[in-house]
Amino acid sequence: MAIVEVSVVPLGTATPSVSKYVAKAEKVLQEAKDIKYELTAMGTIIEGDLENLLDLAKKMHRAVLDSAEIMRVVTTVKIDERRDKEASISSKVESVRKELGH
Repeated sequence: MAIVEVSVVPLGTATPSVSKYVAKAEKVLQEAKDIKYELTAMGTIIEGDLENLLDLAKKMHRAVLDSAEIMRVVTTVKIDERRDKEASISSKVESVRKELGH
């Protein structure tokens, strides 16, 4: 299983707000099967099969780029994939909390 962070940023929008475009990318995830995801203030974290997640990242990118008024989109993808043990969004957070004594 992999954990991927995706950030989709449209360029040249009429206003500084991009929430309506982020919502278009999130709708891709709402329709997806067999993944977990978490929207954060700076991107979206998704976990599942790496090939599926990369396909979803492409769909998220295209969902924003396909907006009529958008001519350019920059998408950043970070991948965390372990082979030594299973990892999940929650296990990564819990590991840090444990180190903090929580």
